[in-house]
Amino acid sequence: MLTQLYIKNFALIDELDMDFRSGFSVITGETGAGKSIILGALGLVMGQRADVKSIKHGAEKCTVEAHFDIAPYALESFFDNNDLDYDAKDCIIRREISASGKSRAFINDAPAPLSLVKELGERLIDIHSQHQNLLLNKEDFQLNVIDLIAQNATQTAEYSEAYNQYKEAEKALKQLEELIKDNKEREDYLRFQHAELEEAKLEDGQQEALEQESEMMSHAEDIKAALYQAVEGIDGDNNGMLGNLHSYVGRLHDIEDIYPHVKELAERLDNCYIELKDIAQDLSSQVEDVDFDPQRLDEITQRLNTIYSLEKKYRLDSVAQLIALHNDIKQQLQHIDNGEADVEECRKKMEQWLIVCQDKAAKLTTVRQKSAQQIEQQLKVMLMELGIPKVQFQIALTPKELSPNGCDKVSFLFSANTNTALQPVSQVASGGEIARVMLSLKAMISNAVKLPTIIFDEIDTGVSGRVAEKMANIMLIWVKPTAK
Repeated sequence: MLTQLYIKNFALIDELDMDFRSGFSVITGETGAGKSIILGALGLVMGQRADVKSIKHGAEKCTVEAHFDIAPYALESFFDNNDLDYDAKDCIIRREISASGKSRAFINDAPAPLSLVKELGERLIDIHSQHQNLLLNKEDFQLNVIDLIAQNATQTAEYSEAYNQYKEAEKALKQLEELIKDNKEREDYLRFQHAELEEAKLEDGQQEALEQESEMMSHAEDIKAALYQAVEGIDGDNNGMLGNLHSYVGRLHDIEDIYPHVKELAERLDNCYIELKDIAQDLSSQVEDVDFDPQRLDEITQRLNTIYSLEKKYRLDSVAQLIALHNDIKQQLQHIDNGEADVEECRKKMEQWLIVCQDKAAKLTTVRQKSAQQIEQQLKVMLMELGIPKVQFQIALTPKELSPNGCDKVSFLFSANTNTALQPVSQVASGGEIARVMLSLKAMISNAVKLPTIIFDEIDTGVSGRVAEKMANIMLIWVKPTAK
């Protein structure tokens, strides 16, 4: 519930600090006293767009701050999910608007986007105005009233899950049918592409390996000459390193006994000699392996030309992308070849979800019918107390196609006396009668769920003083202490 409202430099208000106690509060005053200004300030707390014209003339900024006791509303998850501090006894929403047009919003002193403030504000304040009476024209509002009073959140959630699954399956079936139709129209071309890519026998990494082999074979003479020169330099008959090194190591070993310091160095050179000899053998082996094969080079060139041609044709950059394209074409051809079976499987899945959805919708309808009967009986009693002694009221629930909110079409039918046929309430009820219907519905909703702070703006418009008094009594009796 709203516990405190602080307003500074908003419209005509210099500074206002109001405290509220639980229960029923009334703010009265003649036209122009500022009641609507307070509602406008509360609108900012509920996330409405700010207007710099709202700032009091001459002020640099205006501030509206509202404090709430939110312990009854189970909002811990909302604060956790949005990384906000949670204080059940003192939740603070603040809006600041500067003369430059900049607007800032805070929840418990933490900056928050306006969308989040709006989401929280709508959970904490319900402003009932003459404009809201127009909601009685809306079928969605009427259905929502039934669901709130029925407290059928579980059945509604189960139906929504089934409906979403059904629509997803329906969408998948439609997409598959369109894909198969499209593929069949270009089946010949797909089969040509498949045959072309299949014949290419592509392997991932093949292009890079062939390019490297081609580069090596194109420079075979240079590679062979370099390898041969290295072998000759290390182990050649004419002054090769190994022959000289062998001689030097032998002389060092000859002086080991008379000059022990050289022994370790001689052993190290022994190791170098062995390593160099191994290197020379490996180089010599590679000299024999490197050979120019014109026929192999021609094969490589043709293979690379095939790959380059396919990449250019399909506007791709690598063999891996060509392989991915080939796999995709295979899958499309499989859909064509197995199209009827795939469509049948997809249709079966959709029909299964349709059955589940219809079952959940039927259960939801049953709960709504029971709730509608209770609303009819209770609303008649309340409207009689509010000065419509011969009132007729009926909730007509008729079947409709499956929709996000079920398969029930709802209409609130009303007549102010027993001699007039029932008609939709928005067509036959006067402004005062609609106000009384809305008040009665809000009273019933408040008993079914934990409503936030409720603010009635000129709820007595269009009614007499005696009826207005009865309306006040209903608010006092039916709207529990969490309301204002």
